[in-house]
Amino acid sequence: MKSVGFVLALVMVLGLQSLRPHSGRQGSWRVNTSLWALNAAILGLLCAGCACAVSRWAEAHEIGLLNRIELGAWAAIPLTVLVMDFVSYVWHRANHRISLLWRLHQVHHSDSNFTATTALRFHFGELILALPLRLVAVLSLGVSVPGVIVFELIFAFANFFEHGDIDLPLWLEDGIATILITPALHRRHHSCESELLNSNYGTIFSFWDRLFGSFGWSDSEMSVEIGLPEISKELSPYDTIMLPTRGVFPGR
Repeated sequence: MKSVGFVLALVMVLGLQSLRPHSGRQGSWRVNTSLWALNAAILGLLCAGCACAVSRWAEAHEIGLLNRIELGAWAAIPLTVLVMDFVSYVWHRANHRISLLWRLHQVHHSDSNFTATTALRFHFGELILALPLRLVAVLSLGVSVPGVIVFELIFAFANFFEHGDIDLPLWLEDGIATILITPALHRRHHSCESELLNSNYGTIFSFWDRLFGSFGWSDSEMSVEIGLPEISKELSPYDTIMLPTRGVFPGR
């Protein structure tokens, strides 16, 4: 189910890119899909389905907030999405503040294009380091298996959507951006200018950035130069994976 949802989310955003393109770029398909395939293989071997396994274990042992209070699914699942997205916000912001984490996270920002496939471009080291944090969050909150699945599906769509090469009508963009992260807001985050880069860390909700002082306005009319300032050409899959060994590029 999660795999089907993942593919559908990507197809939907690719369709929006085709209907309302911002730059019309094709994106870094070869590099981004290569990294995604490698990451899927590594994480599949390390921890396939472990979030659901932790969820079942927590439920069986009545560990976590939602396993100790009586909340129906109508309240528990929205709360799960809210809390897990906040955890993602904190982790993302830490990736821009801590040098070791930025060394890995800069792989994501090394894409000189900004399209839906940029959402696939992560170093496996970053994903491995993020895994314990997410599992602790699932355990502490007592997230149910349906909660895990719903969050992962919403998060996947939001991740593709915010990286989409999409121009939204300004009236619609203004309305959505009061609550959710839009492509224009996240496009600002992928700027090669540090002032723009260090803003808009949210994935689903934009109000985390507003609450914690990291929000920066952007809309589809704003032009943003994408990428890292010292990388002027498209990297190969191997060079992208090895990027953290070359040092810390400006940005954080």
